[in-house]
Amino acid sequence: MAEMVNLTIDGHEVAVPRGTTILEAAKTIGSEVPHYCYHPGMSSPAMCRLCLVEVEGAPKPMPGCVTTVMEGQVVNTQSEQALSNRRGVLEFYLVNHPLDCPICDMSGECNLQDYVHDEGREHGRGREPKRIFGRDDFGGDVLFYGDRCVMCTRCVRFMSEVEQDHRLTVVERGNRSVIDTFYDEGLDGTNWHGNIVDICPVGALVSKDFLHKARAWDLTHTPSVCTSCSQGCNIDLHTRDNLVQRIKPRENLDVNAWWICDHGRHNYEWMNRGDRLEAPVMRSDSGSQAMGWGDALRALLEKSDGGGSVKAVASAMSSNEDLGALKALVDAMGGGEILYRSARAEDEVPLRGFPLLARRKDLSANSTAADLIGANRVGADDGTGGLDEVSNHDGIVLVLNDDLADQKEDFGNNASLFVYLGTHDSPGAAKADLVLPVTSHAEGEGTFTNHERRVQRFAKALDAPGMARPAWLVLGALVAEKGEGPAPRSAADAFAAMSSSVAAFAGITWDDLGTRGAVLNESVSVTGD
Repeated sequence: MAEMVNLTIDGHEVAVPRGTTILEAAKTIGSEVPHYCYHPGMSSPAMCRLCLVEVEGAPKPMPGCVTTVMEGQVVNTQSEQALSNRRGVLEFYLVNHPLDCPICDMSGECNLQDYVHDEGREHGRGREPKRIFGRDDFGGDVLFYGDRCVMCTRCVRFMSEVEQDHRLTVVERGNRSVIDTFYDEGLDGTNWHGNIVDICPVGALVSKDFLHKARAWDLTHTPSVCTSCSQGCNIDLHTRDNLVQRIKPRENLDVNAWWICDHGRHNYEWMNRGDRLEAPVMRSDSGSQAMGWGDALRALLEKSDGGGSVKAVASAMSSNEDLGALKALVDAMGGGEILYRSARAEDEVPLRGFPLLARRKDLSANSTAADLIGANRVGADDGTGGLDEVSNHDGIVLVLNDDLADQKEDFGNNASLFVYLGTHDSPGAAKADLVLPVTSHAEGEGTFTNHERRVQRFAKALDAPGMARPAWLVLGALVAEKGEGPAPRSAADAFAAMSSSVAAFAGITWDDLGTRGAVLNESVSVTGD
C-alpha cells in the first residue's frame, strides 16, 4: 500500500500517496489549478507557468504540476500571490492571442476563455499590433493556427513521447517560436495524430473534419464504445440534430487512457446514413408488404413451425445482448449452428508510448462475445465467404446485421424461411422473406466484450428511425413466445438473460460494469483465434 502524505490545501486537510503532485492533490478537494503544459499522460516541462501556487515556507511560487507533496505542507492555490501570478501569465498569453472566439472551433470548450473569464484582467493593456503567423496545414486531419498557439508543447510531446514519431517540434526562439513539422513531412501516414487536437488547450490545432461544423455548446456528449476494432476504446459520441458530429476519446486507463486511433475517430459517418430499414417487410411472390411488429412476429412464428433446422449468421459487430438473444432463439427453435465473420487487418498498429492500446487485427467490436456464445468464425481474413452451407440451407435461415454483400443472388433461395435483421438497406435485406429493422449501437443501450474479455457499456446517443427496435428486444420477444422465459424490457434485462445462459458471463451484473467495464472470469476458456 502506498505511503500517504498529509498536507493542507486552501484550508482543507488532504491525504494523498507520496509522489503526488500538488496539482493532482488539489483535484481531490475539487480545486482545479489552471494549467496548460501539464497533461497526466505525458512529461511535465513546467513551462507555461500558469499553475504557480504559493507554498508556505518556499522562497518563491512553485509550479503545481511538478512539485510533489510533502508531509505538513501548506499550499494556497487561491491566495492573492497565486491569483496575481496567474493574471500576469494570462495577460502575456493575450498579448498576441487573436480575439477570434466567434469563429474558433474551440469556443465553448477553450481553457483560455475559461481562465481569463474566471481570473484574468477585465481590460487588456496591449497597444502593439499582435503577431501574425497565419494558418498551416499539418497534413492528415490537422490544421494549425499559429496565432492562437500558447506554446504549451503538448502536441510536440504527444508525438515524441506517446506516438514516438518525432514529426513536430518548436522552431525559432522567443516571441518568434512556432510549432512546425520536420522537413515539411506533415502528419500524413501517422495513425494517432488526431489526439493532438484533443489535448490542445486552445484553438491552435483543429480538426479539418469538424471545422465550422458545430458549436461546442450545441453538442450532446454520450458515453459509448468504439466499434472499429476489438480494442474497445472508450469514447464519447458528440451529436446534434440526431447526427453524430464527431468522436472523442473518453478516459479509461485500463483500455485506452486518453487516446484513440485516427481510424476509429473518423469511422462514424455510417451511423448517419439515410438508407435505413424503418419497418418490418414481408416478401412473397405477389410483392413486398410493410406491416406492424405484431403481424411480423406472428408471421415469423407461424412460418417457422415445422420449417426445419436452423442456421444463423451473426455479425461480430452485434452487441452481447443481441448475440445472446440470437442464441436463445436458435435454441428455442430446436438448436442449430451460428456462424459469424470478422474482417482482419494485416498488422496491429500499437501506440508505442501506451502499449495497452493498439488498433487490433480483429476489426470487429465483438468477436470475443461471438466466440463465447458458441458461434463459429468462418470466412477469409477480409470477413468474406464461408457461408456456402447457409446459402443452400433448406431450413430456417436467420441473419443478424451481416449485409451479405459478397454473397450470390441465390443466397437463401432454398430456405423454408429467410429472416434478415439489420440496420441498413443491403443485399441481405433484398433477398429475405422477412426483413426486421433493428437499431445500431448508437441508438440504444448495450455492451461489447473486447479482446481482453472486458465487458463495457454503451449508451443511447441517437433516436432510432421509424419502427426500428433493438435486436435483443425483437429476438427476446420471439423467445418469450416460444415459452422460454419473459421478454426483456431493457438492455439490463437482456444482459441478465444472456449472463444466465452463457457460462463465461456468469456472476457479472449490469451494475457491476459501471463506466469502466469489468473483466470476465479468467478461468473460462475461449474458443476461436
